[in-house]
Amino acid sequence: MEGYEVITSDDRKAGRVTEVKADNLIIEHGLLLKKRHAVPKVLAHADEAEKVVRLSVSSELVENSPKVDNGHVDQQAVARHYGLAAGEPAPETKGYGELTPEDPAWSAEQQELRSGVEPAPARRARIREGESEAGPHGRQIIPADPHEGP
Repeated sequence: MEGYEVITSDDRKAGRVTEVKADNLIIEHGLLLKKRHAVPKVLAHADEAEKVVRLSVSSELVENSPKVDNGHVDQQAVARHYGLAAGEPAPETKGYGELTPEDPAWSAEQQELRSGVEPAPARRARIREGESEAGPHGRQIIPADPHEGP
């Protein structure tokens, strides 16, 4: 892929591939002041016949990406910039199924139980079974239908 022209998703030329490092393409652009940016290979598709690499990201995203300094690519910064999982540290649960109190994996029902609020499914079941027709502060939850008889 080295030497291939790079085209972004908005059909702009982003430069040329100068090398492939680990999981990134190093793209160089500019005439006098050459700038080099790393783009993850998973966001690129090479067309061997046209000698072109097409990216699934915009030119703005490529231009704002972390620059390659002295041949060094910060893999985590590049992945974070492009929104890839490799850009974030491992989750606290590490696949063991243990959730921390701040874990976003808690369901709404689990959060209601933790905060002392009756979960919505339990509340609906209680009302459906006729255990309580009164809502908070003794108010009726569903007003009586004026068209029904006593």
